[in-house]
Amino acid sequence: MNLTTDRSQGIAIVRVGETRLMYPLLADFSGAVMSLLTGGDKKVMIDLSKVTYVDSATIGCLMDLYRQTAAAGGELRLAGVNKRVETMLTMTGAHNFLKMFPDEENRPVRKVFVTEIPKELVVQIEVTGVMP
Repeated sequence: MNLTTDRSQGIAIVRVGETRLMYPLLADFSGAVMSLLTGGDKKVMIDLSKVTYVDSATIGCLMDLYRQTAAAGGELRLAGVNKRVETMLTMTGAHNFLKMFPDEENRPVRKVFVTEIPKELVVQIEVTGVMP
C-alpha cells in the first residue's frame, strides 16, 4: 500500500497515496494507524487528498479507528476529503463522528444539514397504475 506517516505540531499524519481506498488495502492502512495509537500518538490526521473512492469496508474501518482513538483519549481527523468521499461519509452518517478538514491546515469543511423539509416542498404522488 502507498502510505506514509509523518508528524507535525504534535499531530501524527497518515498520508494515503492510493486513489481507491478499499477492502484489500485496509489491513495495512488500519495497521499503520493503530501502530501510531499504540505508540502513544493521541492526535491522528488521515490525509485522503489523493483518495477519490472509498467502499463500505473503508467507512467501517474509519469508524473502528475513530472508536479506538476515542477510547484511547485521542482524536482522529480526516484531511483532504474530496466531494465524492465526503458524500459517502455523509450518506452513511460517519460525518457525525469523523471531523473532516479540506487540508492539513485544520480549516473545517462546511457542513450542511437538512433538519426538516418545509411543507411547501412536500409533494404527494398518486399511483394510478402499474407499469409493465
